Amino acid sequence: MPTRIFPLLVTVIVAMLLLTSAFFTVGQTELAIRSRFGAILNADYKPGLHMRLPLVDTVRKFERRILTKNFPATSFLTSEGKILNVDFYVKWRIADITAYYRSTGGIEENANSRLGEIVKNSIKGVITKLTIQQIVAAERAAVTGDLLSNANRAVSGLGVELVDVRVRRIDLPEEVTDSVYSRMKQSFAAQAAKLRAEGQGSAEAMRADADRQRTEILAAAQRDAQKIRGDGDAQATDIYARTFSRDPEFYRFYRSLQAYRNSLGRDTDIIVISPDSEFFHYLQKPSGR
Repeated sequence: MPTRIFPLLVTVIVAMLLLTSAFFTVGQTELAIRSRFGAILNADYKPGLHMRLPLVDTVRKFERRILTKNFPATSFLTSEGKILNVDFYVKWRIADITAYYRSTGGIEENANSRLGEIVKNSIKGVITKLTIQQIVAAERAAVTGDLLSNANRAVSGLGVELVDVRVRRIDLPEEVTDSVYSRMKQSFAAQAAKLRAEGQGSAEAMRADADRQRTEILAAAQRDAQKIRGDGDAQATDIYARTFSRDPEFYRFYRSLQAYRNSLGRDTDIIVISPDSEFFHYLQKPSGR
């Protein structure tokens, strides 16, 4: 009896193993490709449970998420023949799993190696057009944009997409560092002097314009004041004339009182005049006659 159960048990175990190996799962962060004897059968698998032919089909899974690779410093020549050591990294992900598998064999290190060479060529193409001063003073976004656009065109055949290319550090050789920063300092000092001179010229022009406007405003105000004062004097003269014509004697009396008030209104005033002067006419003869 035991000799009959053993073959049956082995058969059941083998059947279960075959049945289990006929299924495979693909996660949310994975890409999968199924091949048979090296030929790709299917590479468009969604996350979930899928079937394959046991012992014949091979399933390989790859990372769907963005991958990051750091590259050591590499030397490049600028347009002026100076050496720069550039340290950079790339972020990439698989865009076409079939092209990726065929171009790299599905090996991530192969992909990183080829990406590194492509990005190095792109960096070289950008740096060779610029001087050291332009590279140091350039906007990082402008340099990165050129690198990314150039590299993406070159990696399209690898089945990958470059998400980002970043230059982490740019080192200058010690023998040129001082001279480069000295030239940059002189250039920035010249630009600062130019801007200050332009600012001073603008300030002088603004002051001159403000002084001109002030002079014009004061002149216009003085002209208007003279006109108003003249109109007031004319009106006063007219009033005085009409008053004098109506009662000449009262007008003379009133004007004499004003003269007395203005001349003798304070304790410290001293006046030297003859008593019989016409000035005391109304003091001597209040009636005026």
